[in-house]
Amino acid sequence: MTQGLQHFQAATDVSRETLEKLQIYAELLKKWTKRINLVSPSSIPNLWSRHFLDSAQMLSITQVEGDYWADLGSGGGFPGAVIAIMRSDAPKARTTLVESDQRKATFLRTVARETGIEMEVICERIENVSPLNCDVLTARALAPLNTLLEYTQRHRATGGAAMFLKGEKAMAEVAEARKSWSFECERFGSKTDPNANILLIGAIESV
Repeated sequence: MTQGLQHFQAATDVSRETLEKLQIYAELLKKWTKRINLVSPSSIPNLWSRHFLDSAQMLSITQVEGDYWADLGSGGGFPGAVIAIMRSDAPKARTTLVESDQRKATFLRTVARETGIEMEVICERIENVSPLNCDVLTARALAPLNTLLEYTQRHRATGGAAMFLKGEKAMAEVAEARKSWSFECERFGSKTDPNANILLIGAIESV
């Protein structure tokens, strides 16, 4: 077992079965990245920290509850596919990934098939997808917060929350978004990058 994999297991305490599914996903990612741009090739050696743990940490934000999670602009599946795999043992868990690129959507469906998890993949532009009515909405490095809040208004259920992985300018984005939106926001420092942040957002209204 590689050091990165050992660190991931220690940090998340996932079951052996879940870890095996994540390993299948990791091998598929390495194979497909040679053909299509799923993640930066330079990040592959640090795959378990840079992508898998970075995604998994969102599940540790205990204030977020709900059976139905949706991930926008999923790309190579971060954080959506990791979350889907890690929640696959929960009896009512449901996960939808939205990805407009046909090749990436095909990859995500391959991950679902090869790992044996239930994960819906919608290949469509976010603004064209019928409202998902999800409990928790996630996105990673997708768009400015103003745009993400528009997506959130369309796709979250009443009382639902959103979690966004953001960089070091996260709070500047929050300040800019407050010019157009009223919302509650809690910031969490990333466990994998000292310059990154997770924004937990709720009670969203346009102003």
